[in-house]
Amino acid sequence: MSGLGLLLLLAALLTILIGAAHSILGERYVLPLLLRRPDLPKLLGSSEFTARTLRFAWHLTTIAWWGFAAFFFLTAQGPVPYQSAAAVLAYVFLASAVLTAVASRFRHFAWLVFLVIGLIALYGSQA
Repeated sequence: MSGLGLLLLLAALLTILIGAAHSILGERYVLPLLLRRPDLPKLLGSSEFTARTLRFAWHLTTIAWWGFAAFFFLTAQGPVPYQSAAAVLAYVFLASAVLTAVASRFRHFAWLVFLVIGLIALYGSQA
C-alpha cells in the first residue's frame, strides 16, 4: 500500500474514533446539560420530543462521520467505483432513517426523507 493509502487509512481510523468520542462524550457531558435546562422549548407540544430531537440530531453527526470514514477506507484501496460510493451513502442515510424514526418514535418526518434517500442510493449502488 502506498504512503497515501496509509494516510487515508489513518484518516479513516481517526474519523471513526472522533465519531465515537463525539457520541459518548456528548451523551456524558453535553446533552445532560442541555436537556436539564428549564427553558427547553416544547417542540410539537413536548419538551420530551425536543430532547429526543436534540439527541438524535447529535448522533446523526457521528453516523455521517462514519460514512466519511468508509470513504477514506475505500479511497485508500484506489479509485472508488460509483456503486461503492452510492452504497456508502445508502447505508449512511438508512442508518439515519432508523435512528431518527426510533428516537422520535416516528414523529419527526426526517426519517421518511432519509429512508427515501437511502433507498434511492441503494438502488443506484445496484445499477
